[in-house]
Amino acid sequence: MPKYIAKRVFMALLTVLIVACITFFLMHAIPGNPWLSDKTPSQSVIDALNEKYGLDKPLHVQLGKYLANMLRGDFGKSIKMQKNREVATIIAEKFPVSAKIGAIAILWAVIVAVPLGCLSAYKRATWIDSTLRVICTIGISMPGFVVATVLLLTLTGQGKFFPTTWNVNDPSWRNYVLPCLSLGFYPMCYLARQTRTAMLDAINQEYIKTARAKGLKTGKTIFKHALRNALIPVITYLGPQVAFTLCGGFVVEKVFSIPGLGQYFVMSIQARDYPVIMGTTIFLATFIVIMNLVVDLLYKVVDPRINLEKGGN
Repeated sequence: MPKYIAKRVFMALLTVLIVACITFFLMHAIPGNPWLSDKTPSQSVIDALNEKYGLDKPLHVQLGKYLANMLRGDFGKSIKMQKNREVATIIAEKFPVSAKIGAIAILWAVIVAVPLGCLSAYKRATWIDSTLRVICTIGISMPGFVVATVLLLTLTGQGKFFPTTWNVNDPSWRNYVLPCLSLGFYPMCYLARQTRTAMLDAINQEYIKTARAKGLKTGKTIFKHALRNALIPVITYLGPQVAFTLCGGFVVEKVFSIPGLGQYFVMSIQARDYPVIMGTTIFLATFIVIMNLVVDLLYKVVDPRINLEKGGN
């Protein structure tokens, strides 16, 4: 196990390094620069700003300097949106908002999806199964911004129970309901379908037939024996999905004007704030890598027969 973890940590660091390099070159390949706006400064001012922030140097020199600072935990300072403010401080300020919404969204999605998937598998080929499959198919087909927009148009406004905009100073529980529903609807539908498929495969295995032959109750057979193996593909999906959701639904946060990391990341791209773009991308990539490692370790908890050392080679 220690050897496996050490190998995965090394691969994680290499992955983050590659993501940082690709993001850096793609970011600079986009036409424009941070200084272009409605009142574009003169070329002499642009040259002075580029020199001040080191943007006049060759790209490989800029990348080498950034990676050296990144290894020391320095992600630079914002050059446009919040000038001279540490990127790490901005992420630490914005991330908790996104994480809270994301955690609630993932929590309700899992709590609803797994029982629905089990019910659909148990009631296969019935109207219950057909209804759940139609709902899940619609949920998977609808982008998050469509769900968010529909909820915003139908459940907010004058005389409605939910507020139209996010209360920045003191958000109440009503501010969280619609964003969490929007953000968790797709994972819920996808997880329900995955659970159904995995459960159908599990309940047809020989050990389930043996358990039934021994007289075990249907509920115990499904939720204790079949569900444990059926959770493996669900856990696989949850790893990266949790990371993406906790770091913020970019479009959902934009629709509901939530001051989270997702919306700020979109704004930083529009403003060409290079340090913020790099810092947020690396933070998200690191989070995804960590969640994938956690998922691999959870495999062993769900099914002790899995050999991580063998699977990691």
